Amino acid sequence: MLGSGWAEAAELIGDTTATLSADEVPGFSAPSVEGHVGTIRSVLTKEGKRALVLGARTHYYEGKGVRSVVHGVRTAAAAGCSTLVLTNGCGGLNEDWAAGTPVLISDHINLTAASPLEGATFVDLTDLYSARIRGLAREVDPSLQEGVYAQFTGPHYETPAEVQYAKRIGANLVGMSTALEAIAGRHAGMEVFGISLVTNLAAG
Repeated sequence: MLGSGWAEAAELIGDTTATLSADEVPGFSAPSVEGHVGTIRSVLTKEGKRALVLGARTHYYEGKGVRSVVHGVRTAAAAGCSTLVLTNGCGGLNEDWAAGTPVLISDHINLTAASPLEGATFVDLTDLYSARIRGLAREVDPSLQEGVYAQFTGPHYETPAEVQYAKRIGANLVGMSTALEAIAGRHAGMEVFGISLVTNLAAG
């Protein structure tokens, strides 16, 4: 799942074998915000594996409901994807993280008061974000930092008081995506990996 500003990352995965406009596929829609390419790609990796690259994220603040937010994740799971990679652009709460710093997501705080799950679906979110894949990422770049991501609903940015609150409850990153998708991925049995790109120092 490509977040804001991550479009070029798709080119690094492998060769694109098919591309569809998101609004041509049932359940998907064209992006409503800049920074998203609005396509769904089938990619053949250098290792000969298939990857589904979704450049059409639906945000919770668009008002289309949680099911629309996680439709891409569930589509990927139904298509046979076993690993879910979530990316985003976010605000950083650590003053040492300048804009452009990549941060591995170790956990999240869901501040949306919503869930993609319904009924008696008590999914264990312990170790939601794969320690195994984070370890592989640090083998490639030992300097990678880890942090806890807090998802706010948006679409407005956080107030300084909300940023201070997020810090006090353990967050290092703030944004408007990812957490709901990660929950849906765990529910679908996928191994979940998340990485944020700090785009600015959050207010406060």
